[in-house]
Amino acid sequence: MASLAHPTPSLPSLLSLSPKTPSSIKLPFPSRSSPSQFLGAQISHHISPSSVPSSSSFKFTVSSKVNKGQAPPAFNLKDQDGRNVSLSKFKGKPVVVYFYPADETPGCTKQACAFRDSYEKFKKAGAQVVGISGDDSSSHKAFAKKYRLPFTLLSDEGNKVRKEWGVPSDLFGALPGRQTYVLDKNGIVQLVYNNQFQPEKHIDETLKLLQTL
Repeated sequence: MASLAHPTPSLPSLLSLSPKTPSSIKLPFPSRSSPSQFLGAQISHHISPSSVPSSSSFKFTVSSKVNKGQAPPAFNLKDQDGRNVSLSKFKGKPVVVYFYPADETPGCTKQACAFRDSYEKFKKAGAQVVGISGDDSSSHKAFAKKYRLPFTLLSDEGNKVRKEWGVPSDLFGALPGRQTYVLDKNGIVQLVYNNQFQPEKHIDETLKLLQTL
């Protein structure tokens, strides 16, 4: 009579039949070669299940090297007409310095035009407005002419000043950040405001503060 017993499987065969351990499971997050569909951001690492935070603990933080009560690093940059402009030029009166991603992008155009439309209010408060991005002077000149911008645009090619001031990128690191600083007449920062997705709020917040200086 034939035996119904089966031979004991070897260790390699047992391993081949066992389910994958959690450390070998890859979630369907994009890898370095597959860009995310959100804002063109790229996620460069696989994420294991144990490293995925819960929704209650998943937070983004925004940090800056220049904070309220500090004097920011000096700069000397070219404006839209190719002239050198230093930060010290504005000492003695309040100045609004706003960093924005790029000329001619929808959010940046909306922000620049909002500053333009409220420019008389800034003048009444005795304040200067200065926009800074990585675009060159010729780009700034065309941008200012097209939208009739009455204030200074400075060219921070290579984003040196942006880095020195510690302006954070957006949440996914895909775009240069949008951040506004209000300096008092002594060159001390009195407000740091960051809002990537509501560019017109920068104007509201800065005017509120300027009315108290």
